[in-house]
Amino acid sequence: MLKINNLHAWYGPSHILQDVNLEVKKGELVCLIGRNGAGKTTTVKSVAGLIPKVKGSVKFEGEEILGMPAHTRFARGLAYVPEERRIVPGLTVRENIRLGLLASPLRRRESEVIDEIAETFPRLKERLDQAAITMSGGEQQMLAIARAVASKPKFVLLDEPSEGIMPLLVDEMFEYFTALKKSGVTILLIEQNVELALRIADRAYILDQGQVVYQGTAQEMLADQAIQERYCAV
Repeated sequence: MLKINNLHAWYGPSHILQDVNLEVKKGELVCLIGRNGAGKTTTVKSVAGLIPKVKGSVKFEGEEILGMPAHTRFARGLAYVPEERRIVPGLTVRENIRLGLLASPLRRRESEVIDEIAETFPRLKERLDQAAITMSGGEQQMLAIARAVASKPKFVLLDEPSEGIMPLLVDEMFEYFTALKKSGVTILLIEQNVELALRIADRAYILDQGQVVYQGTAQEMLADQAIQERYCAV
């Protein structure tokens, strides 16, 4: 469903990604792991259309999307949940979710979609008319995810969803990712909690210094402590 070939990306003069190759098949949950600064976020931002200087190929459902603007990629069913959450201050939880529907055909049945989201995320259901910025970090992360999936995307890019979140909410979040995968949504997940991520994933890639240095099944990587310590230990 997603195929990245010979991807290079730059921030100014810094050459961050160097010939990255990876693929995610329809219905898979694939992890992208590695140390801080390895190029993980740059990879998903390149797929989402948020890195200005890139070279190579990114195909989504067989179509080249590397030259497309971010909103066009979103309209094709590619959603992105950023590491920074980007909850909009001054808006309620409901209004933040509505932002995820602005470019979607589902906007015509907005109330119904928000009701569905509220049932999926009970913590948000209780807070729909609360100022989103007043919620806890974990609740804001759930809101960022809810906003991304409100448009019923085919593919979701998740960047460090558990960072700074209390364990109880992390467990809830990962249960939701498993359910999302079972519903047919394909997922590329960046996650520092390697063991937790590998337990729900099908396959994994390790990035180091902007290059893929290892790939395999999640089970293989879970069993290989040496690989984890070499490329993922802080």
